[in-house]
Amino acid sequence: MSTYENLPPFLLGFPGPLRDQLVAAVLGGAKTTTTGLLDEYEAEGEPLPRPGDRALLVDSAGLGVAVVEVTGVRVLRLADVDLRHALDEGEGYTSVAEWRAVHEEFWHSEPVRAAVGDPEYHVTDDTVVVAERFRVVERVGPAHGSTAGTADGRG
Repeated sequence: MSTYENLPPFLLGFPGPLRDQLVAAVLGGAKTTTTGLLDEYEAEGEPLPRPGDRALLVDSAGLGVAVVEVTGVRVLRLADVDLRHALDEGEGYTSVAEWRAVHEEFWHSEPVRAAVGDPEYHVTDDTVVVAERFRVVERVGPAHGSTAGTADGRG
């Protein structure tokens, strides 16, 4: 029997409808990438993900629903995010421009600005992002669920 309590949480968006949508896309196999702000990792003192890292995907209720494994990480300028990454976010984007518009709206939100520690935070082409690729390695049933943290800027 696996233990999930020792795994760090894999948090997408903030609890609520967005996180529920993102978790469903991961569990359904459509979402295999996510993007975070390097500035947020630094502000929160979190290490960057590395290939091979495993984490517990957490839903809006704070329950672990799957173990995910990081399969690739790229640190790049926002302007350099490619179409494959945008499509693999599994949220129905058809272009990088569409992906970016939705992500900019999220990154300019009050919760993200608070996490970064800048009430006027604004992304540009030169903003550095962490483009993460992952896979589900195990689904976690209700009997194995785990309570975890509640916020992250991945989208």
